[in-house]
Amino acid sequence: MRKFRFAFNILALTVFSLAISSVAQAQATRTWVSGVGDDANPCSRTAPCKTFAGAISKTAAGGEISVLDPGGFGAVTITKAITLDGDGTLAGILSATVNGIIINAGVNDRVVIRNLSINGTSGAQIGVNGIRYLAGKAVMVENCSIAGFSQKGIDVVLGAATGKLDVINTTFNATGDGVTVQSGLVNATLFNVRINNTSNAGLNLLSGTATISDSVVSNNASFGIIAQGGSTITVERTLIVGNGTGVNTSGTAVIRLSNTTINNNTTGILISAGTVATFQNNSIAPGQGAPSAPPLTQQ
Repeated sequence: MRKFRFAFNILALTVFSLAISSVAQAQATRTWVSGVGDDANPCSRTAPCKTFAGAISKTAAGGEISVLDPGGFGAVTITKAITLDGDGTLAGILSATVNGIIINAGVNDRVVIRNLSINGTSGAQIGVNGIRYLAGKAVMVENCSIAGFSQKGIDVVLGAATGKLDVINTTFNATGDGVTVQSGLVNATLFNVRINNTSNAGLNLLSGTATISDSVVSNNASFGIIAQGGSTITVERTLIVGNGTGVNTSGTAVIRLSNTTINNNTTGILISAGTVATFQNNSIAPGQGAPSAPPLTQQ
């Protein structure tokens, strides 16, 4: 009986080890999705998966999901370091009534979203959020188009955590807000972005710091750029035009303007409280400056 138990335990341990080995082997560093793929596939280049959600469980932490050919690859929740890359083709996420991408990764995880069209259906704005950043060390969004979401294009809700958001060469259109940081000790950088036609604000910072540069913020219904609470936004080489209010601060927030053009907004600069500091190299059209106290701070 003892020999039988010993042999059984050895057999069970062997089976368990093989199962672990099989799972490890199933997670590749690079996986692939295709418009004609199947999530039952191993997500290899010759046998790609159909969706990002199907591929992510077969992709190792720190790996990359690449897109083989045009398609819509579905909403996805990311819980580890990973790259989604649609380079070279029309790669989309159509997420009507839901969030396009949820990032709820580990404290040391970096996530890259690159070359994707994230669409909640532009006309009706029936998607919820394009990207929700809930946890993770850093998120980069590069060469993307985000449109058709009733709440936010990118929504950052990190609680008390620290995070980094980089948004590069990306367009926002027909969203509630373009980019919103609701909570967290966040350092956000927006470079060469276009935030247009939102129903509220282009860039809305309630927490942390942000820099927006070489960008266009236009035709947003309520605010182009708004800093609230104790947040700070630096605006460089940016065109702010056709918004309800171009620039607004409240609380103890600070906005610093440099080489920036403010024109054709219903209200150019509104200082509810806090500070708008303008270097003397901005182009602020007549009637677009702060009309009442507290005045602009010249630097």
